[in-house]
Amino acid sequence: MNFTNPSTDEISGILHHIRTIAVVGLSPNHNRPSFRVASAMKDHGYRILPVRPLVQEVLGISAYARLEDIPFKVNLVDVFRAPEHVPGILESCIALGIERLWLQDGVIHEEAAKRAQAAGITVVMNRCILRDYIQFCGQHHE
Repeated sequence: MNFTNPSTDEISGILHHIRTIAVVGLSPNHNRPSFRVASAMKDHGYRILPVRPLVQEVLGISAYARLEDIPFKVNLVDVFRAPEHVPGILESCIALGIERLWLQDGVIHEEAAKRAQAAGITVVMNRCILRDYIQFCGQHHE
């Protein structure tokens, strides 16, 4: 069976429900998509947690080297890494009890997405969280 994304209603529900997003691969480079997307989501009222080794901070927020280093549970993990890194990120999500995994445009790993679903994790794959936020939630996060 092939992976399918949640319905648009489910995606809208996720975006309305979550408050804290760990962004794996968040670049400090202002020209990178991860920076632009995370910055906009922060402006829309989400708490952004940069996850990137060897970086002290991004967007003025202290960065964590790994998901395991975040001292509290996050609502969603947003991935801006190459697809080969997804299985390891998924293992961290399972171990930490994270319930939602978002793989950005171009981040496609069918096997990991199906494994995540089997573990009870809601997965959105190959979609931009900011584009979906603007489409489904308008400009204001309640």
